[in-house]
Amino acid sequence: MRILLVRLSALGDIIHAWPLAEAMRAARPQSHLTWVVEAPFEPLVAGHPAVDAVVTTTTKSWRRRPLSTRTRAEVATVKTRLRELQPDLVIDVQGTFKSALVSRWTAAPRRVGLARPWRREWLAGLAYTETVEGSRSSRHVVATNLELGRAVGIEPPPSPVPPDGRWLLARTSAVAPDGPWDGPYAVLLPGAGKTEKVLPPAILADVARHLTGTGMAVVVAWGPGERSRATEVAVAGGAGVHLAPATGLLELAALLASSSVVVGGDTGPVHLAACLGVPTLAVFLTTDPERNGPLGDRVGIVSGARPAAGPSGTATTGAARSVSADEIGAELDRLLVRTG
Repeated sequence: MRILLVRLSALGDIIHAWPLAEAMRAARPQSHLTWVVEAPFEPLVAGHPAVDAVVTTTTKSWRRRPLSTRTRAEVATVKTRLRELQPDLVIDVQGTFKSALVSRWTAAPRRVGLARPWRREWLAGLAYTETVEGSRSSRHVVATNLELGRAVGIEPPPSPVPPDGRWLLARTSAVAPDGPWDGPYAVLLPGAGKTEKVLPPAILADVARHLTGTGMAVVVAWGPGERSRATEVAVAGGAGVHLAPATGLLELAALLASSSVVVGGDTGPVHLAACLGVPTLAVFLTTDPERNGPLGDRVGIVSGARPAAGPSGTATTGAARSVSADEIGAELDRLLVRTG
């Protein structure tokens, strides 16, 4: 069986789809699994033990210049590649218009996506030949993704499976970034994909001082558009707090994997740290951790978000209360004691 899995972005969402790929590989070891992903996230898929091939897209640039010669040529190339794969089954994990469009381009006889309300966008359903309900026993997106395994006859496990990113470590050993810190260090993540998920710099600076008070150095990591915020946190944090160098995805994974603990909001690198087995504290301000929180026994969560009322295609629920640096520090201490 030739299976094509569509999860284009983003970092944390791709990680949350790994257990589905692994379940399909275990259930159908002779199948050929191709993953369609946005080019910047290819390192999260290429080399995964459950994935045989990768097709990359650049839909963001396509949307910016939909009629350009380059866009038309790139779209034509992707369409040709997808048709040449001749998949028997397409599973769209993302449930958006763009992912459904990619699914439709394959011309596969079976195109499976999530039913509403688990699917993010209603319009995506027009591209599917069948839909599957998400999990009714767990709100977590990993559990709902695993329900899509029913398309190949898999009975989902009773609880969500923590994503395992240890396979990435072999690729990160040669790319660990250097810095002016010595000994054990913590990583702070000051950014997030949406502004309402971002922890205030003053709170992160207080958390940084809490960590340096334990004897650890603190490294403030940053991604595109986050350097000024990261610099503000590093300066306000004082002695022992360092701004990380620029990192690509694999360099970031190496930085996280070698750290003693990672603290951040609802952002992809938090999920990356958790799946690498690093003690990770995730702070949720406006999104429900019961749906999108990192999984594993080395994870701590602080949430000021409202809980979801039921299944949904999005984790956004809004804020119920504020979160303080003292609350984060106390939970951080408990996490460090628990993970030893």
